[in-house]
Amino acid sequence: MSYRQDIAGCLAENCRGGLTASELDHTLERASAALPELARRQKNGSLPLLNLPAQRDDILRLKPLAAEFRRLKDVIVLGTGGSSLGGRTLAALGDPRKGPRLHFMDNVDPDSFKRLFAALSPGRTGLIAISKSGSTAETLMQFFACLDWLGKKRAARAVVITEPKPNPLRRLAQQRKMRLLDHDPEIGGRYSVLSNVGMLPAMIAGLDAAALRAGAAEVLEATLAATDAHAAAPALGAAIAVALAERRRIAATVMMPYVDRLAPFGLWFRQLWAESLGKDGKGTTPIRAMGTVDQHSQLQLYLGGPADKMFTLVWLDSTGDGPRMPSLADKSLGYLSGKRMGDLLDAEQRATATTLIRNGRPTRIFALDRLDEKTLGALLMHFMLETIVAAELLGVNAFDQPAVEEGKALARVHLGERGRPKAK
Repeated sequence: MSYRQDIAGCLAENCRGGLTASELDHTLERASAALPELARRQKNGSLPLLNLPAQRDDILRLKPLAAEFRRLKDVIVLGTGGSSLGGRTLAALGDPRKGPRLHFMDNVDPDSFKRLFAALSPGRTGLIAISKSGSTAETLMQFFACLDWLGKKRAARAVVITEPKPNPLRRLAQQRKMRLLDHDPEIGGRYSVLSNVGMLPAMIAGLDAAALRAGAAEVLEATLAATDAHAAAPALGAAIAVALAERRRIAATVMMPYVDRLAPFGLWFRQLWAESLGKDGKGTTPIRAMGTVDQHSQLQLYLGGPADKMFTLVWLDSTGDGPRMPSLADKSLGYLSGKRMGDLLDAEQRATATTLIRNGRPTRIFALDRLDEKTLGALLMHFMLETIVAAELLGVNAFDQPAVEEGKALARVHLGERGRPKAK
């Protein structure tokens, strides 16, 4: 496997806020019952996201388009939620010196677009607009703003990804003779990172899309081959999270990578977990933190506040890496003398884990030997599967978001009221 999941810090024998063996076994038994259903849906194709890791033909079709965009100086990616976070997570792994700058615009703050347009040249900029439904108000507003800035002659450098059915974004693209890519109707935005929604930005960023999917396939195949949840890392993770929620009243789950390139990954996970599980009064609140930064901003609360959180730390072996501190005459700084930056990072992440566990905060560790496309693909698949199994354990639908639709409808109402004369 491209990662190692260490759950020892979530067990009562090591952490007073952890689970006993019998408590975990009870939930693992329930989680094991979810595995045959995953295998069935992968086999019959009723859950298409599980068939993406084995596909390569769509990557071949994307290659010429990605190569064309890589010749540009800048690429603007429009979308919100899963239409943006997956691509942003993948692109963060790319080398910005070896391709165009990608700008993921996921909000409708007019000042952000003013600043963006002022900093870029429309003659050297490409545009990708992503909306599964094709009716997302934010993306449509962004789309028109960018088209106006680019000008009619440059519309050929725009690509739209949306469902293959009549919708506003698709009609607009067809009217302007823009290139269209189909968003699979059966893959929700927050699960679309391994589809063209994530693959196209990743390839523009210079990543190996086949390696990303190979890493995802590694985790998927191991999970589907497992005979019980203890042998399936995502199912084990789901059992830990749900058992802690049910038996220790854990209300929040903190995702804390110690790798700057995984900063967007924490945001991607936050949406995936929140939107998939937060239903019927169930679910735990995902919190994104970053090590070592949030040791100086949130750790006080984590240790001294309510004991209602589970922690996931993601480590990359960094020992011996980075600039070296010179030998220092100041004895108070002797612990830094001759050490490299990576040595400090490694010491910090280990110290945080130990402190959390000693203070009764359930903590699991994802240890990475390296961070490349295969490893990132594996992490993405792990957490998609973990979320799906957790939803089964909680008895909720992992793929809908009914509460979100109410807010969308009300936004349209409020927007329609603007400009109307007020009643006297």
